[in-house]
Amino acid sequence: MGKLQVRIGINPISWTNDDLPQLGGDTPLETCLAEGSEIGYEGFELGNKFPKDPEQLKAKLAGYGAVVVSGWYSGTLAENSLEHEIEAVQAHMKKLVHNGCAVMVYGEVAGSVQGQQQTPLSRRPRFPGMAQWEAYAKKLDAFGAYLKSHGITLAYHHHMGAYCESPQDLDTLMQLTSPNVGLLFDTGHITFAGGDALTELRKHIDRVVHVHCKDVRQNVMLKARNNDQSFLNSVLDGVFTVPGDGMIDFGPILQELAYHDYAGWLVVEAEQDPAVAPSYEYAKKGYDTLAGLVRKINGAK
Repeated sequence: MGKLQVRIGINPISWTNDDLPQLGGDTPLETCLAEGSEIGYEGFELGNKFPKDPEQLKAKLAGYGAVVVSGWYSGTLAENSLEHEIEAVQAHMKKLVHNGCAVMVYGEVAGSVQGQQQTPLSRRPRFPGMAQWEAYAKKLDAFGAYLKSHGITLAYHHHMGAYCESPQDLDTLMQLTSPNVGLLFDTGHITFAGGDALTELRKHIDRVVHVHCKDVRQNVMLKARNNDQSFLNSVLDGVFTVPGDGMIDFGPILQELAYHDYAGWLVVEAEQDPAVAPSYEYAKKGYDTLAGLVRKINGAK
């Protein structure tokens, strides 16, 4: 088995949720940075409260001994042209490249119901046939090639409520695209979508360039599926949590990554209500779980 050459980062969503401002909306960015750094996280993914200027952003995180891991980009290639997307991504791409990020998180938001609190997940968009999948994949692949030419790799985020949600969707997307399209593997989203995280990871391990470590509360997930809830209401109910607090066994997942010499970030991303799941306590639990597993796999005491 190889070793895990990883760094452990966190998404600020544990403290403050951009999609549901009632969840930690009043929590200042400085609280997130100070607490995350104290716990041991080396980097942070971006959120709406971070400085937009590339150099100010770098300086802000450096003040806490941290770096930028990556940042979500809301893509619309399912509806718009490649040229439109290249123009739209410029500021975000340049900000991430300036901050030394290896990957850019791409989330397809065209038609997505992930931000619509009253829309059930069953109403998510779907491509009507393979021709539409192929057209989308062609644009996505070209977009990934463009990003690579500027020094950053596209990390595609399969996501509840979007075109690429299910294990079958992910299989299709990976089959139709080249390594210009890297995979952001999200343990929580693939589990919520009906997949087994380890099984799906093994299928696509050669394409994984970024990993979101998110656990799932099985009883909440089953209720959400049975009641056809919206994504945001499922989050409010507590469907997601940090590694070590739910149904996913992260040991074999990290062992699989080690076996294939994964070198990148493990990012704790667990959107939940900080009033129910206190941010510091849960962020620490997620860090301790992952750091302990990494030490064990790498043979450290």
